[in-house]
Amino acid sequence: MLSLTLIRKVSMIYWLLKSIIIGPIVRLLFRPVVKGEEHIPEQGGAIFASNHLSFSDSIFLPLVVPRRITFPAKMEYFTGKGVKGKATKMFFTGVGQIPIDRSGGEASLMALKQGMKVLRRGDLFGIYPEGTRSPDGRLYKGKTGVARMALEAKVPVIPVAMIDTDKAQPTGQAIPNLHQVGVSFGKPLDFSRYEGMEEDRLVLRSITDEIMYELAQLSGQEYVDEYAATMKDRIAKRARATVDQAKAGVDQARDQAAQVTSELSARFSREPAAAESSENEAAEASAHPENSNESTNKLDSQEG
Repeated sequence: MLSLTLIRKVSMIYWLLKSIIIGPIVRLLFRPVVKGEEHIPEQGGAIFASNHLSFSDSIFLPLVVPRRITFPAKMEYFTGKGVKGKATKMFFTGVGQIPIDRSGGEASLMALKQGMKVLRRGDLFGIYPEGTRSPDGRLYKGKTGVARMALEAKVPVIPVAMIDTDKAQPTGQAIPNLHQVGVSFGKPLDFSRYEGMEEDRLVLRSITDEIMYELAQLSGQEYVDEYAATMKDRIAKRARATVDQAKAGVDQARDQAAQVTSELSARFSREPAAAESSENEAAEASAHPENSNESTNKLDSQEG
């Protein structure tokens, strides 16, 4: 009973945000261009498999789908502390998203099980097969969770291409740019021919690759046969190496500057001492001219 009450509460917040608070403003500012609306099912469960370019993908896609759609969102959005953390959790829960632990293994399977509940209720579930946002605008290798869900829930997969959402809100930018975006829906993909084969890894990979091919066709993105997370790790390592190299260069320059300063300081300290010694000798010679004369006579007699 409690879960049903919670579902109704979340649903009310979802439609409130979509229809009254956020939706109209977003439509007015970003004027989303929608193609393939006829492929959106009017009833029954279905998986919307989308490319992932921007944080705002999870706002634009539900906005243009008449029915409610649930997305998984990273766990950090639901575990924040303080006022900001609570507000973020309330927002993501309100827009119908469920937390997913991206550490993999059993933790990630829990989110897929939550998605299965959504599909078995006959509702729509959205998923990003790449697992994370594209680091460079290209389309990356899909993870097989989407294939497993499609087979177990016996629902079609609808490929969805998000267009230019990364230009409207680039990664790391909190305030979006006013840039028109697009959402293209492809024909539903039926994988019922693989029924009962959800434990076959080759089948899961084949289904996932077919979905990613359709996404590449819809979006026009270059496909990379590598996981986006792997590419992000490589980029992060390069960035760290560049920073470490720059720090080493700064340290070396600092050491060289210190050495030059030390040498100049030593040189300048020796020169005044030598000058002072010469001045003392000259002063002593002036004070005792007879010594100088004697020295001169001695030299003359030695020469004679």
